[in-house]
Amino acid sequence: MTSQPFLYVVVCASGIAGGVGELIGAAQRQGWRVGVVATPNALAFIDQAAIEQQTGYPIRSAWRTPSAPAPLPPADAIAVAPATFNTLNKWADGHADTLALGILTEAYGLGIPVAVQPCLNAAQAAHPAYASSVARLTAMGVRFGDFVPGSAPGDYNWTAVLDLLRPSPAFGQG
Repeated sequence: MTSQPFLYVVVCASGIAGGVGELIGAAQRQGWRVGVVATPNALAFIDQAAIEQQTGYPIRSAWRTPSAPAPLPPADAIAVAPATFNTLNKWADGHADTLALGILTEAYGLGIPVAVQPCLNAAQAAHPAYASSVARLTAMGVRFGDFVPGSAPGDYNWTAVLDLLRPSPAFGQG
């Protein structure tokens, strides 16, 4: 048994999702074991075999039956990157219609720290639902990264969420 903490990386369907290996590698260098939970639509945007080889765990995207063994250990923290407009708004409203959203909605009640690096365009960020969702999730203790809506894909800071997950009293880890 290892004492390394376990990080769930929740990946949403975004044109930049294929870069999630950068986040996984950075987390592993910081001492995290990592498992990926992808929204069903995100699966088309990522190299599943490469991610599974990098993490050593299967990507989770669908619910398992109660008799099936859990393919990932329990999460010590969760990083959501890239976090899309759709996922953020559904999460803030308490929807759990995908495995990723189910895990995120339960994280609050379980006291699991969550950090988010959004990825959306400026028009989506201007929608009132986005500001409301960010406010609600922030009030729940979710930490948001430095993403500027409408930024170029190359400007996306994959590792910003890891800085937000450093131990602190607010996350009950320090």
